[in-house]
Amino acid sequence: MNDIAPGTRLIGIELDKSIARSTPEIEHERAVAIFDLIQESSFFPVGDVGYGPYRLRLSLADKRLVFEILRETREWVTTHILSLTPFRRIFKDYFMICETYYGAIRSDSLGRVEAIDMGRRSLHDEGSQILVDRLRGKIDIDFCTARRLFTLLYVLYRQG
Repeated sequence: MNDIAPGTRLIGIELDKSIARSTPEIEHERAVAIFDLIQESSFFPVGDVGYGPYRLRLSLADKRLVFEILRETREWVTTHILSLTPFRRIFKDYFMICETYYGAIRSDSLGRVEAIDMGRRSLHDEGSQILVDRLRGKIDIDFCTARRLFTLLYVLYRQG
C-alpha cells in the first residue's frame, strides 16, 4: 500500500515535443518508468505554499532537462532546470552494464548474472543519489522516487 501523502506525489508526467520518440523498446521502458512514478512517488517542490498532487512536464533545452511543475489543475507552480552533464558518465556506464547483464541472462551462470546485477543496481543507486543531490533545495524526493526518476532520465538519455 502506498503511504505517501496525497499532496506530495506525482499524478502525471508529460514529455514535451523536444523529447523525441524512439524505438518501441525504449518507448516501452519510458512508459513503464512513467507508470511507476505515477503509481508511487514522493515529490514536493521546495517552498511551495500550495498543495499537490503534482504534474511534471519535462522538456530538453540546451542539454538541460527542464522540470515544469504544475498542480493537479495544471496551474503552474515552478520550473527547475537540471544540467545532464553530471549524469553522462553514469549513463554510459549504466548502459554498458545493462548490455552485459542482458547478455549474461541468455548464456551465463546464475552467479555471474547476480554479480553483474549487483553492479547494475549499484550504478543505479549512484545515479539516483546524484539526482537527489542535484535536486536538493529545489524538489524534495525520497530515494525510491529518485530511483524511478533516474530510470526515466536514463531512458530519455538513451533515446537521445
